Amino acid sequence: MGKSTGFMEFRRELPPEINPLDRIHHWREFQSKASEELLREQGARCMDCGIPFCHTGQIINGMAAGCPVNNLIPEWNDLVYRGLWRQALDRLHQTNNFPEFTGRVCPAPCEGSCTVGLHDPPVTIKNIEKTIVDKGFAEGWIVPEPPAVRTGKKVAVVGSGPSGLACAAQLNKAGHSVTVYERADRIGGLLMYGIPNMKLDKKTVERRIDLLRQEGIVFVTGTEIGKDIPASRLIEQFDAVVLCGGATKGRDLPIEGRELKGIHLAMEFLHKNTKSLLDSEHADGQYVSAEGKDIIVIGGGDTGTDCVGTSLRHGCRSVTQFEIMAKPPETRADNNPWPQFPRVYKLDYGQEEAKALYGNDPRQYLISTKRFVGDEDGNVKELHTVGMEWKTDAKGRYGPVEVPGTEQVWPAQLVMLAMGFLGPESTMLDQLGVEKDERSNAKAEYGRYETNVKGVFAAGDMRRGQSLVVWAINEGREAARECDRYLMGETLLP
Repeated sequence: MGKSTGFMEFRRELPPEINPLDRIHHWREFQSKASEELLREQGARCMDCGIPFCHTGQIINGMAAGCPVNNLIPEWNDLVYRGLWRQALDRLHQTNNFPEFTGRVCPAPCEGSCTVGLHDPPVTIKNIEKTIVDKGFAEGWIVPEPPAVRTGKKVAVVGSGPSGLACAAQLNKAGHSVTVYERADRIGGLLMYGIPNMKLDKKTVERRIDLLRQEGIVFVTGTEIGKDIPASRLIEQFDAVVLCGGATKGRDLPIEGRELKGIHLAMEFLHKNTKSLLDSEHADGQYVSAEGKDIIVIGGGDTGTDCVGTSLRHGCRSVTQFEIMAKPPETRADNNPWPQFPRVYKLDYGQEEAKALYGNDPRQYLISTKRFVGDEDGNVKELHTVGMEWKTDAKGRYGPVEVPGTEQVWPAQLVMLAMGFLGPESTMLDQLGVEKDERSNAKAEYGRYETNVKGVFAAGDMRRGQSLVVWAINEGREAARECDRYLMGETLLP
């Protein structure tokens, strides 16, 4: 695939991003477009591997290795190199319903498993994917494709995040009548309100939703199953139900001072910000503002990065991000070999912006918050922390241990808790009588997706716990396949 000597002739090159000091003044996407010539060169770097690991989609050492939706990456790399963009788009859509989402927000485990990455920087797979689908929309190649025949079967999909949308798209393609329920006022779930606009423009989300609507999917917003509609009613009114409600219970930090004003779960901060931006460009003031404040973000993952980037755009005075883990190495450690996802140090967009503005990466590693302290009005004013180190105790358990003498006090008028998610909310699951696993997720076997309740399926974060958008798409597609098999006795869905 690509050019047989391409990986020797061309170096990895991404299109230049918008200057960090410029982009923190607006909410537009920070990625710029690559020229077709550059993309063809990057596609040429694909090595014609004997065994390409980029599309394997395995879990190795607890993390994704290769593409979870099994994108046939070498094939569309070759097509891009040869200038066959329409064929590249067709190949891409065979495995991924929404490459415009994954091409923007996926951490690209495919690149971590790229064979070129054994000795050189990997192929720019993520950027090529994004460019293929963006060109498809620009050229008018992506149009509604409603099914020619309807089966007469009705399916309810609860949740309109990436798993719910992928499931609905596939079930609709099979000819079933699909209704998607979303409790928020806009469709998209995590894609709409969990990921900031500068990372995933909401017009991109709405564009795909409009296509799905034109293909016959019915979307119902402002309706929470289990609250506005009893969950049992879905079983009565539909032939099957697929639960794709996500893992929306944020991990809290129940320490001294947690009740103080100015301490928020990250998703509350991000959700309100995007809703206010879309409703009024922040004119309504219905969001948590970081303007002029010292910000502490507790948690070092993607959600924490989004809190950093959002705070900078509000005009915060300072921003610091706490991470209980050690700083990753600059290159792969011996216990993190290819084709595992590389656990290495990198600057994501939020940290890059903070460093450009303040001169330093905002992350503080090996640090734990002990208590919050407030002022006389009940507002948080500072955090007290202690340094940590990771050790193995006498029983062989590896974990963080406080380091005496490392106590610090940090000023803060706004704190975001971005420490991940504990699992799905239980109201709907309890009403349906769905069994849960030991982590409180809906219990359903991977690959089959059916719960203990006949005709009720579960997919995405609600089934597997907090994970990547690309895993949610994978599960939504596969749950649709099993739901179709349940309804029809057989299935042609992949």
